[in-house]
Amino acid sequence: MDLDAFDHRILRVLRVDGRISNAALAGEVGLSPSACLRRLRALEAGGVIRGYAALIEDPTDALPTVVVIQITLERQTEDHLNRFEAAVKRCPEVRECYLMGGAADYLLRVETDGTAGYERIHKEVLSRLPGVARIHSSFAIRTIVRARGTA
Repeated sequence: MDLDAFDHRILRVLRVDGRISNAALAGEVGLSPSACLRRLRALEAGGVIRGYAALIEDPTDALPTVVVIQITLERQTEDHLNRFEAAVKRCPEVRECYLMGGAADYLLRVETDGTAGYERIHKEVLSRLPGVARIHSSFAIRTIVRARGTA
């Protein structure tokens, strides 16, 4: 799908405020509401906009422990990669997963309730994923920047 300047403006605004009304979005990008809505629907239908999400803060006082995990597979064949990816998609504990270039094959972000919670995830989830040769975990000390839109 070819994107023009209006499409890019729509995406920039939505990254900052995914709940903006169509009328307000149209005003921000300089289109009529009907033209803006047509473009928005085309971006959704074309797969450029894959969905909308709410960024939720944990309502309890205890913030989750964030663990960044590097996974190295035994082999990097297409079959091994596909089996690992299919299995990791079924793990609700895994918030994000990226196929990487470099020393590790995958980078995962997990949120848990402290080290005891992570120990459970390590034993019951990560170590049972197919083809895993090595797991290297790093615990976040403090969040500096959290998911936000880019203008």
